[in-house]
Amino acid sequence: MLLAGCALSRAGGVDTPESFDSGSTYSRTYAALEAQTCEAARRTLLGQGYVISVATAEQVRGRKNFQTAPETHVEVEFNVVCAREGESGRRTIAFVNAVQERYAVKKSNNSASVGVGALGSLSVPFTGSDESLVKVASTTITSPSFYERFFELVERCLAGDPGQRIEPAGEAHEAPPR
Repeated sequence: MLLAGCALSRAGGVDTPESFDSGSTYSRTYAALEAQTCEAARRTLLGQGYVISVATAEQVRGRKNFQTAPETHVEVEFNVVCAREGESGRRTIAFVNAVQERYAVKKSNNSASVGVGALGSLSVPFTGSDESLVKVASTTITSPSFYERFFELVERCLAGDPGQRIEPAGEAHEAPPR
């Protein structure tokens, strides 16, 4: 099986720039529960204009659209997975990645002719063109500064209002005395 993997890489497999080092471009550890961390990630994405498609205690997914040029459209899909860290479960690792998809307007010409039998052999050409968005690229965003800005905003959301405690999921919520 190992030989088959080596043969595949020589035979034209995808060569990726993965380093698998201990760098933390795509993850951060927070002193919070999974639900708190994913909620902070959801609020961070909402605050930046992302439309949230999935929001659970363990995962958040959001998408944002950009029009970078008249005939170019870009979508960024942001994925966050919150995983418990350690025995106490009061720490969470947020694994994050963002994928950028680029679309371009492609035009295709259409033509047709109509024959009218009662008038003889009359053909009238009809021409037109259709435009559609076609995906031309899809890539994972690898910029460490892009992710650093995201993690900084998550940290701010986790800090919350200093006058309020963030309740762990499932704990009773008591009203403050008046």
